[in-house]
Amino acid sequence: MIKINDFTQHNEEAREVWAAYHAGNPIRVPVILGTSARGATYYLFDEAFNPNGKVTFQAYSEDPLVMMDVQLRAAEWRAYNEALCCDDPAGPPECYSVAVDLLRYFDAGFFGAKIEYREGVIPDTTPILAGDRKNLLFDLGLPDPLTGGIFAQAHHLNDVMTRRIQAGFSYKGKPVKLDPFGLGTDGPLTVATSLRGQDLYLDFYSDPDYVHQLLDFIVEGTIARIKAHLRFFGLPEISTAWGCADLAQANRIEFADDAVQNISSVMLSEFVLPAYIKLKQQLTTSERIGIHLCGNASRHFKLLRDELGTYSFDTGFPIDFSWVRRELGPQVQILGGPRVTLLCSNTPEEVTTETCRILKSGIMEGGRFILREGNALAPHTPMVNLAALYLAAKEFGVY
Repeated sequence: MIKINDFTQHNEEAREVWAAYHAGNPIRVPVILGTSARGATYYLFDEAFNPNGKVTFQAYSEDPLVMMDVQLRAAEWRAYNEALCCDDPAGPPECYSVAVDLLRYFDAGFFGAKIEYREGVIPDTTPILAGDRKNLLFDLGLPDPLTGGIFAQAHHLNDVMTRRIQAGFSYKGKPVKLDPFGLGTDGPLTVATSLRGQDLYLDFYSDPDYVHQLLDFIVEGTIARIKAHLRFFGLPEISTAWGCADLAQANRIEFADDAVQNISSVMLSEFVLPAYIKLKQQLTTSERIGIHLCGNASRHFKLLRDELGTYSFDTGFPIDFSWVRRELGPQVQILGGPRVTLLCSNTPEEVTTETCRILKSGIMEGGRFILREGNALAPHTPMVNLAALYLAAKEFGVY
């Protein structure tokens, strides 16, 4: 049983670690974990949290009260459990937060793709531009930036949550606040893949003009959507925080594009980089930005640093930390760590060994490394393995 003074000691140490890190004089590697309060994918597959799969992804996605309940229970569980295995604040928060959670289908859903709920897997969409339907969206035109596609339902969910909170709703005696939604993107190539499917990768060779047209269309719609939601939530249209470049900043615009692992750096430079540059110019004043790239994408990192000003990379697996640090130098922030399958299935001793190997790879040079799972914890990951990760950081991640 955790005592309050245990929370106090943990939280004081975590504050000290983050303060030193942000001041550019780190005392040890900070640790984060990919189980946010809105991590429905992690929690709904967990038998202890969701016995017999009672709460379905469809109910979570469509019922605002279910969505709030799952997020609040997840935040409470994390605060008393996972938070003690990383440098998050542990114990009862001053205020709980909820938000409309469109999972990972939001980008394609905005452009009209329908959500499909399949047994045993997370919801997803099917390509609506496959085959001879490739020009469908061009014929329909850009969706409404606020209510296009599934965002009409999203605003309904937001309205219900807002009214509930305004009526005085609280959780375990703590106030509840509503966070914004619709402010990020999983990336233009990833969206194009979701909409067009594998046909897209034939288009690179057979119809390159179409690829440019589709990416331009997606970027235009994405910029309009993000700006509209920034206005809707009373936020500045131009963000000062982009991607994972500064995890401490609120209302940062999330940015990823996992699909770039499917293409060469030459193709990235020709087709996708112009889309990134337009997004950056239109949505942020940050000179240096961050991006999340899962999978085998590290060959693109130097190009993105030099051509886009990307100085923070949230990585997945596989990644050679020693090579990445040598390739990018000490000033670039890297987030990453043991692969999620190892954390889920191996022993605490093996987790310690792998974490030690990573920390001794040279990745700590320059003090710009944040340790985390690589990437997004799998359901049923043992707490003892998360504790082993954290303890290894405390032992081997000291500067």
